Amino acid sequence: MAETERAFIPLSIAVLTVSDSRSRADDRSGDTLEQRLTEAGHRLAARSIVPDEVEAIRRQVQGWIADPGVDVIITTGGTGFTGRD
Repeated sequence: MAETERAFIPLSIAVLTVSDSRSRADDRSGDTLEQRLTEAGHRLAARSIVPDEVEAIRRQVQGWIADPGVDVIITTGGTGFTGRD
């Protein structure tokens, strides 16, 4: 291995979808992230969908931060307008 090359280190990644309207059955962005991270050699540590509410998001992220089995958190969603906006 050359000096500038580094060994690949797979990460344990949690995927959080923030949405008031998505479920696991139609969470395409979460599906895409899961597929891409596993194809890249990483491991899906956890996956969750929470409503677009600050406390729900905070609880989930804090739980994963405290989990030694989670190295990275990726979030998606929360970009569309709803009746609450």
